[in-house]
Amino acid sequence: QVQLVETGGGLVQAGGSLRLSCTASGRTFSVYDVGWFRQAPGKEREFVGAVSASGGTTNYADSVKGRFTISRDNAKNTVYLQMNSLKPEDTAVYYCATKMPGRPVWDYWGQGTQVTVSS
Repeated sequence: QVQLVETGGGLVQAGGSLRLSCTASGRTFSVYDVGWFRQAPGKEREFVGAVSASGGTTNYADSVKGRFTISRDNAKNTVYLQMNSLKPEDTAVYYCATKMPGRPVWDYWGQGTQVTVSS
């Protein structure tokens, strides 16, 4: 029901910041929880964080807690991932995904955007 596009990736030095955007084209975007995931070469996909449909609740992986912030603007059909104090180990392709609140399965995925952090 939702088509997702991630933008904002790029190359940044360690300690720098990037803001990723996940923009949806589906009319029912506001009813979905939105999550961020990442996958580095040779590694499995890992959970980064998520925001509830209302925007009132967020949660983060321990590896990014205190450095990354997720927010959403349903009027713009966009969810943001603000990444500060970036580390080389944050290098990965970042994906956003959606699911219905209360369900464990992430149903719809974007194409991903590359984030590379140099040391």
